[in-house]
Amino acid sequence: MKKANLLWIDLEMTGLDPKRDKIIEVACVATDWKLRELATFHANVKWSKKLLEKKMIGEFWDKNAETRADLIKASSEGQLIKNVEKELLEFISQHMAQPTKTKARPIYLAGNSVHQDRKFLEVAMPEIDDLFHYRLLDVSALKIVFSHMYKLKIKKPNAHRAEDDIRGSIDELKSYLEKINV
Repeated sequence: MKKANLLWIDLEMTGLDPKRDKIIEVACVATDWKLRELATFHANVKWSKKLLEKKMIGEFWDKNAETRADLIKASSEGQLIKNVEKELLEFISQHMAQPTKTKARPIYLAGNSVHQDRKFLEVAMPEIDDLFHYRLLDVSALKIVFSHMYKLKIKKPNAHRAEDDIRGSIDELKSYLEKINV
């Protein structure tokens, strides 16, 4: 089995503060450097409906009421965060290239604004966070360069569901790479 080098991740959270807000959904897509999908992971994190309704308020959630309801329902059927972390550790061990005695094989975290997801991993899943290289593949950096320097805007769907958002990010990166003929 071929091992992946990039772990595309997207978390759906109740908000943007890793110390106060909660991870609701976790999805990962493991790819090689040619951006071929090798394996996927998806899990919902269990929280009480009351807690989620209290935290998922404000303009963003008002505009995304259907997604909010879907995430609350998915969370009710989810698993405890520690169980999700354990399953994700197993997924990474099985599908990601691991270091050897002679060659370091860092696991690069990839996605759109993935630095924010990493902050949540650092707080809620520190064992996972420890596995990643300090460098990230953040597609949103390319979005900034291409939109401001070249006036090119690649439309990425924002489903606000983790797995869909990852596939949108991979497609977005492929579009940027096509523009520079790589």
